[in-house]
Amino acid sequence: MKMTPRTLTTMSASTVLLAALALAGCNRNTEQAQAPANGGGTVAQTEQRMEQKVDQAQASAERGMNNASDAVKGAAQDATQATKNAAAEVGDKVGDAMITTTVNAELAKDPKLSALKINVDTADGKVALRGTAPDSASRERATQLAMAVKGVVSVDNQLTIDPSKG
Repeated sequence: MKMTPRTLTTMSASTVLLAALALAGCNRNTEQAQAPANGGGTVAQTEQRMEQKVDQAQASAERGMNNASDAVKGAAQDATQATKNAAAEVGDKVGDAMITTTVNAELAKDPKLSALKINVDTADGKVALRGTAPDSASRERATQLAMAVKGVVSVDNQLTIDPSKG
């Protein structure tokens, strides 16, 4: 390559430009490391603030997850209790039906009461007897038979005495 004054000038200018860029880049990095970031502090302080923000966001997310977990647990407990309540209610209905059937069977075994129409209703273990009995001894016997059935809490004997039925 032939060195002409123009070539020398171009090479010198290029060298000076490269040196200036290199020095400007080094100087800029030093300034950025020492300059306040976001209005206060060094890069290290900015990093520390960023770490604090990340920690706060993580703690907030964990609180949210805990709250959601508590809500799910509460809903599961509510559903479990509702199921238990429904099962108990169904159990009560089945229990009342079983009591009614058993009381009717016991009344049918009694020779004085078997031919009579006695209506037996049960609600929550409380038995109501309606209809007629041939005499007061049979009326009392109906109460005793009903009370002897498992699950009976009380007996409301509304039987009337009709001697023509005995």
